Amino acid sequence: MKEIERVAKYMHDHKLLLVTAESCTSGLIAATLADIPGAGQLLDCAFVTYSVQAKQRTLDVSENTLREHNLTSEAVAREMALGALSRSRANVAISNTGVVDDTDDEIPAGTQCFAWAFRSDRAPDGIALFSATRRFQGDRIQIRRHSAEFGLCQIPVHHASV
Repeated sequence: MKEIERVAKYMHDHKLLLVTAESCTSGLIAATLADIPGAGQLLDCAFVTYSVQAKQRTLDVSENTLREHNLTSEAVAREMALGALSRSRANVAISNTGVVDDTDDEIPAGTQCFAWAFRSDRAPDGIALFSATRRFQGDRIQIRRHSAEFGLCQIPVHHASV
């Protein structure tokens, strides 16, 4: 857990407050941060939007984006992060969408798409947006755990370039 503790310290030092928009991780990103003492100062809220309808209704993921890019895509992750940020007082959002099993013939099991959105006066439109796709190995629980840790550990990396 040392790595997550370093992320939490970075967030505290830089006054970062997080909102998550989680699909595949089902709240595990928020829960991983919540395991750290003092997490109440670092975490505003978490949206768990597992279904397509929840992503659309709660985070304004567009039907067009889903149709053009697939549910497991950086485009959907970006819209999820922006939707969460717009509904929170947080200044950073992480989103995750992906597959852990062989449920999609076109997308390998373990494929995870992420986005990070930061409120910033130095960014166009006041928001800096980053995204990435990774593929993790292991069983369902391991893939979700790796995904949550990866999402959190990228906060300092992306924040440093805002």
